Amino acid sequence: MNTTRSGRPALTRPDGTPLRVLVVDDDPDLAEVLSGALRYEGWQVRTAGDGASAVAAARELLPDAVVLDVMLPDTDGFAVLRSLHTVKADVCVLFLTARDAVEDRIKGITAGGDDYVTKPFSLEEVVARLRGLLRRAGMARQLDEGPRLTVGDLVMDEDAREVTRGGELIELSPTEFELLRFLMRNPRRVLSKAQILDRVWSYDFGGRAHVVELYISYVRKKVDAGREPMIHTVRGAGYVIKPVTT
Repeated sequence: MNTTRSGRPALTRPDGTPLRVLVVDDDPDLAEVLSGALRYEGWQVRTAGDGASAVAAARELLPDAVVLDVMLPDTDGFAVLRSLHTVKADVCVLFLTARDAVEDRIKGITAGGDDYVTKPFSLEEVVARLRGLLRRAGMARQLDEGPRLTVGDLVMDEDAREVTRGGELIELSPTEFELLRFLMRNPRRVLSKAQILDRVWSYDFGGRAHVVELYISYVRKKVDAGREPMIHTVRGAGYVIKPVTT
């Protein structure tokens, strides 16, 4: 298993390059300590001491995550957050707030922040929160993870036999898993019932179309329930899976 010097499983960007994190705090000692802990994870880290330099650094770094203090000398963290989202809309933001600033914490989440930690905090907590945010956002992968299939926000770990959509675990039977795997290996491609039977059940087609229809309905209920549908019927042709368009 690939691990960091801290002993945790190493995380990288999906393409294998180091995660990029921007630390924004006007206390240079605190910023340096935080940066050291994140570099210990093998990540690329930049620091900024005020809002203007934070936005300038974000334009250069295009960070995957930002650790952002609410109180800055030239502005507040909420204004910085709005600017960051114009630079990189999907950046994860972890706010640093005072322990008694309940309104700040609520305002931060409402403004689009992903999480917060209160001062004083442990470095372990900050690292753990960032790792969780980056994994849930699909911006990070573990170096020892097995093959993964991704269609939109639907992710399948073939070795672990785990499926998530939007970070939420989906429980599938072995046959449902194989059916979904075949669909996900062929995104945007219409697959006929005969092709699905041959690949998933190893059957000749003869009269078993209802099996495919039944299991498609099972998988749909689990993958698409309460969400925008990804699995579609193409009348007279078969089935297709494709990401939700916005």
